[in-house]
Amino acid sequence: MAPYGALYGCKCRTPLCWTELGERQVLGLELVSKTEDKVRLIQDHLKAVSDKQKSYADLKMRDIKCYVRDFIFLKRVGPVAYQLKLLLELNYIHDVFHVSILRRYRSDLSYVVSVKEIEVRPNLTFEDKSIQILGCDVKVLRGESILLVKVQWRNHGIEEATWRPEDSIRQ
Repeated sequence: MAPYGALYGCKCRTPLCWTELGERQVLGLELVSKTEDKVRLIQDHLKAVSDKQKSYADLKMRDIKCYVRDFIFLKRVGPVAYQLKLLLELNYIHDVFHVSILRRYRSDLSYVVSVKEIEVRPNLTFEDKSIQILGCDVKVLRGESILLVKVQWRNHGIEEATWRPEDSIRQ
């Protein structure tokens, strides 16, 4: 039995392997040239797809230069990373970040949040408290009415208010 048949349970049916093991048959030049043409066609298609994907990736690729004391934004953490030297007040935050998530900071005081204003727990979570209710609405789902309230949270602006069930806010 041929190794391919032993592995996959059937005969190999490529143009280069139409015969049983041990049989000798000369393949025609026409069959070999057709096979080579198909291999070239497949390679051309793979190259075209690879070039297209590379062109999309190149659009997002850019050089980023950051210097000591520069402010930057963080988006998410990935496996290839840079280690940042953070302020002493931020020593509980993980200091390794992927270079693609670093963004140049443009000075805007609305983004500045004092570290002391937010009480961060040792497991890096915090409790957000509601300040006021901005509105209410009734949603009907499967014949059941649910009272929703729009809540503004501490340390967030009005545009970041969220809709919550009234029962969860009362607790």
